[in-house]
Amino acid sequence: MSLLSSGAMAAGTIVDVAAGNGNFNTLVAAVKAAGLAETLSGKGPYTVFAPTDAAFAKLPPGTVDALLKDVPKLKSILTYHVVSGQVMAKDVKTGAVPTVNGQSINITAGAGGVAVNDAKVTATDVAASNGVIHVVDTVLMPK
Repeated sequence: MSLLSSGAMAAGTIVDVAAGNGNFNTLVAAVKAAGLAETLSGKGPYTVFAPTDAAFAKLPPGTVDALLKDVPKLKSILTYHVVSGQVMAKDVKTGAVPTVNGQSINITAGAGGVAVNDAKVTATDVAASNGVIHVVDTVLMPK
């Protein structure tokens, strides 16, 4: 399934769309383990910079398993990927953007595409009923 073929599932929440996509199994498992599934299925709107399973696989061996057991740290990392409000790709501007975690991410928008911190945005505007998903190729780590 293509990362962008989720448009047909736009009636679902961010969690539903991510779960139905097939490229976000680790993210969905982490969201559930952190107790954030209900929040990200809520009214929103939210903008989620969603790391793929391949992005999680780039972390050092054992990192994901350790995070799944450290709920406060996991919740901090996951909420660092979420911005309040719905920000579509056409509205993205370069600069610091506050996340739900309380820290800011640095967005760089240019001719070469969009980057969030050191992550490249690989797909944009995956619609959900309570926001939008932008796909990133690297897990964002708060300071």
